[in-house]
Amino acid sequence: MTIAVFVLSLLGGMAIGMPIAYALLLCGVVLMTFLGATSNVVSFDSQILAQRFVDGADSFALLAVPFFVLAGEFMNAGGLSRRIINLAMAWVGHFRGGLGYVAVMAAIIMASLSGSAVADTAALATLLIPMMRNAGYNVGRSAGLIAAGGIIAPIIPPSIGLIVFGVAGNVSITKLFLAGIVPGILMGVAIAIAWWLVSKRENVPMQPPMPMAERLRYTGEGLLALALPVIIIGGMKMGVFTPTEAAVVAAVFSFVVGMFVYRELKWNKLYGLILSAGKTTAVVMFLVAAAMVSAWLITVANIPSQVVDLLEPLLDSPTLLMLVMMVVIVIVGTALDFTPTVLILTPVLMPVVLKAGIDPVYFGVLFIMNNAIGLITPPVGNVLNVICGVAKIGLDQAFKGVLPFLIAHLVVLFALVLFPEIVTVPLQWWMR
Repeated sequence: MTIAVFVLSLLGGMAIGMPIAYALLLCGVVLMTFLGATSNVVSFDSQILAQRFVDGADSFALLAVPFFVLAGEFMNAGGLSRRIINLAMAWVGHFRGGLGYVAVMAAIIMASLSGSAVADTAALATLLIPMMRNAGYNVGRSAGLIAAGGIIAPIIPPSIGLIVFGVAGNVSITKLFLAGIVPGILMGVAIAIAWWLVSKRENVPMQPPMPMAERLRYTGEGLLALALPVIIIGGMKMGVFTPTEAAVVAAVFSFVVGMFVYRELKWNKLYGLILSAGKTTAVVMFLVAAAMVSAWLITVANIPSQVVDLLEPLLDSPTLLMLVMMVVIVIVGTALDFTPTVLILTPVLMPVVLKAGIDPVYFGVLFIMNNAIGLITPPVGNVLNVICGVAKIGLDQAFKGVLPFLIAHLVVLFALVLFPEIVTVPLQWWMR
């Protein structure tokens, strides 16, 4: 009965058009009222709700969110994103369908800089869609590839999604960051293979190769952008700084490079960039705070134990359990946005994961990957909607274009379910 009250109150709030954060708060109020009426575990108290709301956002680890968002703003305005695309163009742009490989390579590099799927997709699409359209590429397929590349950002560090999961699930963010490197690269390889198959069938045009001198010039210009992920990952691996401190390093580095090296970041733009980062952060933090109210009540109501009891027949088979959970999350991801799904399901599923003896870091990476895939599934997928706006195409055309790459991502996801060593073995190496 408690599970039904939780689900119905949450879905009911969403059904009447409430923003997700307010639906989560409504769910908390309804659940607390129900528990007060049916048991002595807890009774309705607005002060407790307010305190839990404040406590939900009171986390040192969450300080990484505004700084990584700000770093992404500085990178786009300061010319780092454009130089990454130029670098990719110099080395892979001359292959058949070369602009597609440029999109994949640039997506992987940019994912290691910002951690935001929507921001990366918007930046890549703004620069590449006009080029691909003018070169004669199928616009729907090109938009689908860029959208599929954009969702690599929540997997490769620095990832805002992994930070949110780490806070909600009490899992080491440093380990999550390091564990996400190989799966993120595999996602890029998978969509590159899918693009190779598509471009070969559609006879996508070829670009002339750049002279070596021009390649070296673009490589030199992009070295500072490439240095940032090395600094972040290297610093965390050697224990020089925490993920939160790495976010500050990323913001300062991108500011200095954009302002004083590339000189494309102007003083008069700073207020707008900081304001934009603040708005994005406010949305994330409000969601996290609201979700923590529901998460606390989920624990008080003993819902995780009820879910464990439901899944008890699968606890002895971790692979089958992971497979079932991934299928459920894929379905949920088509109806809920990325951050709410992470915040709602993490407190419910983590006890199941721990009871089954599944590595929480391994689960976290696959969980975030699965939710990222939801960003390119209709009707809610934010990245799919962003690419439609930038490319000026319909949702049906964008989904048709993204479908081969969506399948490629799902193949990687379920390969990681069947072979967890792909995630755990590199993590053990990184943690030495």
